[in-house]
Amino acid sequence: MTHEATSSLVVAGAVLEHLYHGAAWTEGPVWLAESHRIRFSDIPNDRILEFDAASGSTSVFRRSVGYANGRTLDRSGRVVECSHGRRAVELADRDGTPRTIVDRWENHRFNSPNDVVVASDGAVWFTDPPYGIHSSGREGYPGEPEYEGCFVFRHDPATGTTRPVITDMTHPNGLAFSPDESVLYVADSGRLWIDDGPHHVRRYRVSGTEVGEGEVFAVVEHGVPDGMRVDEHGRLWVAAADGVHVLRPDGTPAGFVPVPEVVGNLCFGGPDGHDLYITASTSLYRIRTTTRSA
Repeated sequence: MTHEATSSLVVAGAVLEHLYHGAAWTEGPVWLAESHRIRFSDIPNDRILEFDAASGSTSVFRRSVGYANGRTLDRSGRVVECSHGRRAVELADRDGTPRTIVDRWENHRFNSPNDVVVASDGAVWFTDPPYGIHSSGREGYPGEPEYEGCFVFRHDPATGTTRPVITDMTHPNGLAFSPDESVLYVADSGRLWIDDGPHHVRRYRVSGTEVGEGEVFAVVEHGVPDGMRVDEHGRLWVAAADGVHVLRPDGTPAGFVPVPEVVGNLCFGGPDGHDLYITASTSLYRIRTTTRSA
């Protein structure tokens, strides 16, 4: 690595490994500890892939998956993922069969849920930009929005209640909580489709189920911010066009991991949690870090 600020974030001598090539646009990585695999999406090819860390091989896990995008684990270790095609957030059974968690708000179908996190109370928070319904069939099925705007939603599985918690963003995309869940970071990738649209990360204070007014936390100059993760020290790892940017809780740069393709998302994994897996354009990458997921 050549970026000086990165030295404390990656293991000395660590290099970026190119693990897989052959997708159209990779997204939604999650580490599955039981099988030591990374599950991730190849959205335009409508399939889910898995990388086996033991063998180094990548295989197709499922096809015709409803243009699955971002995913995470719930408090029981089950996979929760977003479906552009079904305009839903879903729970994946062990064989990958999806079961709907939520697919509408006040009888309005969502646009195309993009990324998701599960809070410590079990609530499912997710973003809902229009990319699936407005992608001309590349990342979903063409459709029309059924509510005005693109919101961040909170769904409570215990009560079945779903409500918008953030409504002041253009195209909310990746999202991540601070370690104590008092702050929610949300990427706005509006510049993807709007020339003068936003390309920043916003920060919102969270108290229980309530979200306060947001503020711009950091602007991404290379492309737009996409998927994000927070490490155990509260630093935000942000996917961008030129690599992964790492920001301290005060918004100042902490490091940078350059990647030769446009980065869509990332996650921590490996037996001790110190491996950073990066989905970027056609590929899956990995680098060894000195930190772990929060």
